Amino acid sequence: MSAQPTSICLLRLSALGDVTHVVPLVRTLQRHLPQARLHWVIDKAGFKLLDGLEGVQFHTYDKSTGLAGMRALRRELPAEGFDVLLQLQVALRANVLSAFIPARRRVGYDRARSKDLHGLFVNERIPDRPGIHVLDAMGSFVEPLGLRQEQVVWDLPYPQAARDWAASQWPDDGQPVLMISPCSSHVRRNWLADRYAALADHAAAQGWRIVLCGGRSDLERSTTDAILAAMQAPALDLVGKDTLKQLPALLERADLLVTPDSGPMHIGNAVGAKVLGLHAASNPRRSGPYSDLRYCVDRYGDAARKYLGKSGAEVKWGTKIEFDEVMHLITVEDAIAAFERYRADHPR
Repeated sequence: MSAQPTSICLLRLSALGDVTHVVPLVRTLQRHLPQARLHWVIDKAGFKLLDGLEGVQFHTYDKSTGLAGMRALRRELPAEGFDVLLQLQVALRANVLSAFIPARRRVGYDRARSKDLHGLFVNERIPDRPGIHVLDAMGSFVEPLGLRQEQVVWDLPYPQAARDWAASQWPDDGQPVLMISPCSSHVRRNWLADRYAALADHAAAQGWRIVLCGGRSDLERSTTDAILAAMQAPALDLVGKDTLKQLPALLERADLLVTPDSGPMHIGNAVGAKVLGLHAASNPRRSGPYSDLRYCVDRYGDAARKYLGKSGAEVKWGTKIEFDEVMHLITVEDAIAAFERYRADHPR
């Protein structure tokens, strides 16, 4: 480059886990290019989570508004455009939306990860590095700018009021907390309610407090009700009671978070919670909790053999194995063993 960029636009609309993965990229840009103006085109849910991220001007796009919303977005953006667009999403809608963002340099994914005409909307590409975590793939978007993401920092923005709310939900009495966020937006990634209940009862028998959290969808409510009905031990039900600003503060209070591959998995990891991730439909090395996989259950290889007739190493990187009963491969014993690994590493 003849000069460092002074204005950069990021385009990543969803989902909550993925926008969480973009935050370290923002921190890298801020660290190396402190004078650059950063803009981010994002969806409403992502904005609710990240509103207040210092040094970033957000522009929300509602997917339901179609082309009219894209034209409105263009009127909202700086008339002079940007030095660089980082096109962090390959879905067709995002690709079309990117055409409404004026930028001289348009950085997109390598050809192996491109789809839905992505290559028509970019003029530079990140390196092709198969076998890396989603967060590292997003971090590599700084490389065409002559930078490297050598450290991962989140510092998610959530106010003291959110921490105060989380602190008020149960006493800080030293009792360890197993928090269960039972649902992903991809229903075939979700575990069985009676198995969550069995794990929760095991933890409760070891003196742990059980807390359930989640959103306001009918699926999350019905799943939580089924878990509570199957449990013998008491549990604190916070499902549907927090906001996206309160969620990081809530997850921060968990000693161990149990969840499938989901937004709360990655938000919890970002705020320092250890995660007992439940993986069969997705590969934890690609999309598990970034900082620590030690307490995950990994049945991805078993799923590949059962449903695809291949070993986990043979399937294309990023393949989702989302079949109706794939999560049945994860047993209660698997989850208890992961829980006990955590206990062995964190004696009280």
